Amino acid sequence: MKSFPVSLLILALATATAFAYDPSPLQDICVAINDPKSAVFVNGEFCKDPKQATADDFTFMGFRNPGNTANPLGSKVTPATVNEFPGLNTLGISMARIDFAPGGLNPPHTHPRGTEVLVVIEGTLLVGFVTSNQLNNTLFTKVLYKGDVFVFPIGLIHFQLNTGKTPALAFASLSSQNPGVITIANSVFGAKPPISADVLTKAFQVDKKTVDYLQAQFWYDNN
Repeated sequence: MKSFPVSLLILALATATAFAYDPSPLQDICVAINDPKSAVFVNGEFCKDPKQATADDFTFMGFRNPGNTANPLGSKVTPATVNEFPGLNTLGISMARIDFAPGGLNPPHTHPRGTEVLVVIEGTLLVGFVTSNQLNNTLFTKVLYKGDVFVFPIGLIHFQLNTGKTPALAFASLSSQNPGVITIANSVFGAKPPISADVLTKAFQVDKKTVDYLQAQFWYDNN
């Protein structure tokens, strides 16, 4: 009997390793539990019987009207994720409508589970994202006009600011049915319970008075 070539064995093992991976999580946390009666859901949402699906399951009408931008940020995000649009379940995509008052800001935030592609429908937006520490926190920024498209890589901090004197409108597509949103200021200074002032004073190199002031603010969520 001929021996199996070592090179082919190594290739087979390498290929098996390359294709062995855990699925990407579709929620922030999912603690394992042994009692299925106490379970909520696993990595996504339960599926409706396909025979009971209707066209309404695949229709979302939440983008018809402008979002209310009368808030401290001057912007409003209207999401169309699996939470609002059940037909997206298992399809790996979602959308959002973003309305901006003049000077309105969609503040620095990240999507931990999705890359975002943004298209400007009306107005002028200053957009940008910051790379990770590995690339020295480099800022990539651009002024976008009607019809322009910009991509924000998955997990990186990014923002959009209306620099014009008229309202602006943009639509975003994201590569996850539930991309998640982490607004930086809200997460750091509005965490509940609050992050220790000892941590924040050292991390941001400011005094406790400044940290106390920031933690006392109302951090508006425009989503």
